[in-house]
Amino acid sequence: MVEEGTIVKIAGPLVVADKMRGCEMYEVIKVGEEGVLGETIRLDGDLAYIQVYEDTTGLKPGEPVIRTGFPLSVELGPGILKNFYDGVQRPLEAIREKVGDYITRGVYVEALDRTRKWKFTPVAEEGKDIQGGDVLGTVQETKVIEHRILVPPNVEGKLLELKEGEFNVEETIGRVETAKGELELRMMQRWPVRKGRPYREKLDPDVPLLTGQRINDTFFPIAKGGTGAIPGGFGTGKTVMQHQLARWADSQVIVYIGCGERGNEMTEVLEDFPKLIDPHTGETLMERSTLIANTSNMPVAAREASIYTGITIAEYYRDMGYDVAIQADSTSRWAEALREISGRLEEMPGEEGYPAYLAARLSDFYERAGRVRTLGSDEARIGSVTVVGAVSPPGGDFSEPVTQNTLRVVGDFWALDSSLADRRHFPAISWLRSYSLYIGYLSEWFNTHAGPDFMDQREEMMSLLQKEAELQEIVQLVGADALPPAERGTLEVARMIREDFLQQNAYHEVDSYCPLEKQYLMAKVILQWYDNAKEAIEGGISIEKLETMRIKDVIARMKYIKNEEFRAKYEEIMRAMKDEFAELRSKAAQ
Repeated sequence: MVEEGTIVKIAGPLVVADKMRGCEMYEVIKVGEEGVLGETIRLDGDLAYIQVYEDTTGLKPGEPVIRTGFPLSVELGPGILKNFYDGVQRPLEAIREKVGDYITRGVYVEALDRTRKWKFTPVAEEGKDIQGGDVLGTVQETKVIEHRILVPPNVEGKLLELKEGEFNVEETIGRVETAKGELELRMMQRWPVRKGRPYREKLDPDVPLLTGQRINDTFFPIAKGGTGAIPGGFGTGKTVMQHQLARWADSQVIVYIGCGERGNEMTEVLEDFPKLIDPHTGETLMERSTLIANTSNMPVAAREASIYTGITIAEYYRDMGYDVAIQADSTSRWAEALREISGRLEEMPGEEGYPAYLAARLSDFYERAGRVRTLGSDEARIGSVTVVGAVSPPGGDFSEPVTQNTLRVVGDFWALDSSLADRRHFPAISWLRSYSLYIGYLSEWFNTHAGPDFMDQREEMMSLLQKEAELQEIVQLVGADALPPAERGTLEVARMIREDFLQQNAYHEVDSYCPLEKQYLMAKVILQWYDNAKEAIEGGISIEKLETMRIKDVIARMKYIKNEEFRAKYEEIMRAMKDEFAELRSKAAQ
């Protein structure tokens, strides 16, 4: 029996319905004659307060409200990758085929295509006991991702039958005998978006997520399963940074959430990803990506759902044993949706009008990241969800509530600086304001896999940049020429670190991606120049001669040397540097 209430009040995206006794929190509701999608967010006696995910214009009191009895859930199965969803997992391409270029209210399209057949290859054995998280079989979802069909987390029993062949996501592929009776198995699962998927054990964040961006990997690395925030004002490069991480990070699956951003930014992602060649697989980036779009002109309440939809999909691929990276752009727009709904509920506002529970909601989201040992009898399967959220503080003010509450829960803080962006220094990540809490966990990995002195080099470059910031105050008063030669040498090497190492061109064919070995060797070249320069200064060679060395032009261009050729070129650069310093010393001795 369908249970029905009636609308008694409408306030923007909030609808209040009567005769809703028995309704549960976060239950999906169909509102009005058109069946507009909503979700209960407060219950008060017979009244239900419903957050509506579509435009409420034209709804009126007295229209019916129908309960579904289910929480807001996503469909998990083959067909998620290469797809493009809205905030509540409706495939936008399928909606366009159904209703045209403009999304009409109340349109319903299933998230996973029911007509497409997938070739299912069993790996589990009939007659054996299975448990939640076990791999039943595999489907080749895209050219690069093998989709592992898992036993749902809450299912355990004896596998009676498992078929091989081509099935759609709703057809039965097997049967299992559980304590409650026989259960049919399908390739598709449903999972409530606000509930984190279970795992066996959470692991320490001791493996880095390499991004190919020098300032990220060398200075402020993020771990697989870690959390990061990219706050910055308008024009500082948040979206480009998110695109770079999505393109180059060494994760196997990308979930890109455009949460309240401009439509042209999501359009750029849509157009670029199918063209970009993935350096890890040689195929296009879309082969391992799914996109969730809730742009600024879409209903504000659906922004809240888009974040949860994205992270639930990421957890599903994590459970298969994949490393998943989520790019959420931007969590500030998501927080604005919370503020909008909180205002409609007439709740007591917190700082700057945001709800008092803003910090708790942000924590709930970021805490679903992690590197875990998954459920299932195969204890060796490890997966991760890494979350990077862009934050858009008004006017670039990092003291505002969303930025401050995000800082309390993330492990990586990549602070974008407007003054760097104004000087066309990109990525505009401030080396003085940013930090990574994962360095202690990752030091051993970097020293083992990149170079034995990798972390020492990082510390030396950071200290040189901090020394430069101190000297700049003196330079602004008396000029650089008034400084002693040794300190002018410090300023020069700091400039080389900034311009020749930290600056990176996202649109350059070579410089867009820098492998870890190249980062290590580039840093080695710059610091070797500094060591030689200090000796030369002590030997009486003028700083002017050091500033005009030929090798410095070579160092400035080394970022554009093809990655596969860099090791050989590195040896040439080091020899040329040694020879030129020897030439300077011999001339000084004459």
